[in-house]
Amino acid sequence: MAIFDKEASDYDDWYKSKMGNFVDEVETYLAFSLFQPKRGTKILDVGCGTGNFSMKLAEMGCKVVGVDVSEEMLKLAEEKSKDNNMDIEFHKMDVYGLDFEDEEFDIVFSMAAFEFIKEAKKAYNEMYRVLRKGGHLLIGTINRESRWGELYLSKSVRDNSVFKHADFKSMDDLRAINPREIIDYGECLFIPPDTTEKDINIMYENKCRLKERGGFICVLWQKEG
Repeated sequence: MAIFDKEASDYDDWYKSKMGNFVDEVETYLAFSLFQPKRGTKILDVGCGTGNFSMKLAEMGCKVVGVDVSEEMLKLAEEKSKDNNMDIEFHKMDVYGLDFEDEEFDIVFSMAAFEFIKEAKKAYNEMYRVLRKGGHLLIGTINRESRWGELYLSKSVRDNSVFKHADFKSMDDLRAINPREIIDYGECLFIPPDTTEKDINIMYENKCRLKERGGFICVLWQKEG
């Protein structure tokens, strides 16, 4: 998709900043505290972007397939995985029509992509279809009901960034997709987006936890066998 192709070349620069690195750290910790992939686990990374989480999962010994709608994002993901000698499959594919067999994956995983998915239930159902019985499905996304959500919803940000195309969700929105099979959930990124560099740390994150809503939320489902 063209809107994401334009973002591809600068996308990874965010993670090089102190805030970007911290955001990645707490989001990764949250996701992997909700479930622990085992070596050999077959995982589908939906909305893989430039391969940030695909590579983390591959480092854990998982067999990873990443899909995204952006050709430019996928090109960078492939280059990075080859540079790091990682055997990851990447495919251009839309979440609403995944070209995989039913129950093909042990885990279906999506981090920081559902912000741009308009039909959440339709996307979830397709991800659920390719998940084996007993498998786990995890979605992590920006929390609309947080200081970070307020920032990305502000006119100045939406008018001048890819977030003009976003459809932000709350924890209640995610949980409502399939409340019956939820087995865990959590939130992180309690520090506000305007936090000064000296306060970008876990100590301040834990302090803010007492008064702020997490800027990033994750929900974990298990498909009934």
